[in-house]
Formats: sequence, structure tokens, C-alpha cells
Amino acid sequence: MHQNHRDHEGAEKLFDLIKDVKVAMMTTVDSDGTLNSRPMWNNDIDQNGDLWFFTKLHSPKTAEISRDNQVNLAYSDPSSQNYVSVAGKAEVIRDQALIDQKWNTSLKTWFPNGKDDPEVALIRVCPEKGEYWDSPNATMLHLYGTVKAALTGESPKTETEKVKLS
Repeated sequence: MHQNHRDHEGAEKLFDLIKDVKVAMMTTVDSDGTLNSRPMWNNDIDQNGDLWFFTKLHSPKTAEISRDNQVNLAYSDPSSQNYVSVAGKAEVIRDQALIDQKWNTSLKTWFPNGKDDPEVALIRVCPEKGEYWDSPNATMLHLYGTVKAALTGESPKTETEKVKLS
């Protein structure tokens, strides 16, 4: 049975912070050891806490994942001052039933031939650890923190927590 990544302290807050962020930066490891990052549409977080993304089956990122499945996902929501980093193991999945289940029409932008295109695949990221930075998100509170920092030299309070997810 697949592990539930939501059963760890701090996990629900981490997943709550990323659920409405539309784009994550996915970082993979190239064959020469360098890191490659690219934007990925944040498609789904399932009940176990696995993160799902659509991809083309034959792409540089799928080749990189097949060589080294360690990835990092970076989420940023500057409007609410929330930032999240998730590290985990990725796998490329070509399962038509899952593709059908997770498909939505906005994906036709990237996959004009639709969900039945043989190049459509999924990437599942099984999180191992994460970290979030949750800053004051109310505009006045943020402005107050900025002014206070300028006057006192004391930076605004940011909640940060490392979360073990596996």
C-alpha cells in the first residue's frame, strides 16, 4: 500500500498552502549532475499527499526522472506571502484510467490532441520532506511589519517549519 504523506505533523498546513498555487517549479537532475527547473501546472494533490502533474511522455524531464527520480517542487504565492519547497521521488506513469480521471479541459493548451494522445503521461511525486514559510498575509499587517523592520531593525515574523513526509 502506498504511504500517506498527510499523516505527519505539519503536513496538512503544507498541503493547504500549496493547494491553490497554480504553478510549481519542478527541479530535476540532468545526466551531468546539473539541476534543471521548469514550470509545471499544479494539477492535483491526492488523498495520500502525492502530487500529480501532466507531461509529455518523451521529454527531457521524463528522461531525467528515469535516470534520477529525486525532484524538488517550489511553490510561491507572493500575494499571501506563502512559500513552500517539497522534495520527493518522482515516477512517470502512463495509465489511461488515471489520465482520464485527472484530465481537465484546460490541459488542451499543452496537449492539443487531448487526453488520448499517446504522448500524454503523468508524473507522480511522492513527497519525502517539505518546508514552508508562512508570512503575514494581510496587506496592512505586512505593511506594518515592513515599517517596523525599517524603524527597529527587527524583521517581520515568518512562520517556518520543516515537515517530514515519509
